[in-house]
Amino acid sequence: MAITTFKRYEKKFIITKEQQKLLLPAVNEHMSEDPYCLDGKSYRLLNLYFDDDENSVIINSIMKPKYKEKLRLRCYGVPENGDSTVYFEIKSKLYGIVAKRRVGMKYSDALEYIKSGRHPETDVYIYNQVLDEIDELRKRKPCHPRIIIAYDRTAYFQRDRRSVRLTFDENIVTNRENLDILGFDGGKDLLPPGYLILEVKTPDTIPLWMSKAFSEAGVFMTSFSKYGREYRNTYSQI
Repeated sequence: MAITTFKRYEKKFIITKEQQKLLLPAVNEHMSEDPYCLDGKSYRLLNLYFDDDENSVIINSIMKPKYKEKLRLRCYGVPENGDSTVYFEIKSKLYGIVAKRRVGMKYSDALEYIKSGRHPETDVYIYNQVLDEIDELRKRKPCHPRIIIAYDRTAYFQRDRRSVRLTFDENIVTNRENLDILGFDGGKDLLPPGYLILEVKTPDTIPLWMSKAFSEAGVFMTSFSKYGREYRNTYSQI
């Protein structure tokens, strides 16, 4: 298993393919592609979100409370078999600061964990600590797999400051029927054709060069959640 912890600000923008083209010269001047982006190609991200039957988690998130949290299972690329690595993540947000705690494990172990609550065996204290935190969250907010959100991501990091990252997410699809990421084969489009999500992840403010490039391309920050948008599209309640 592997664990990674993140704490940062995340700023999101809905942009067009034309705006992306306008931004790329500045992005390529200051940033390098993430190692996952081999030969300039995007990589597929699959996210299995947990919620209850009343959609309480996402409804609370849409209400913009001071603190909110979500549980998801994330995979980089469609898993080939039960031995493929996936990540259980708790993603929380407090006063605009996003924190993620996650544990990697085999997909087969993740399925068993979802079904029985039985942890994969490990003697590493910090792994068990995060798994216990996930257990506590599921006790406070009983939830189960509810939706898969998948997309193609191209990621960059700033060469002189690797903690500053920028991602383009496109071909975003959602599926509430097929919740097995091993056999995931697509879903409903989240955005109209020609649109994608730009996200900036930084420990503090957006770099000056980036702000200038955004202004010149007519790119402005918006409040956006892929899961939140899917809920609105599906239920039209908020």
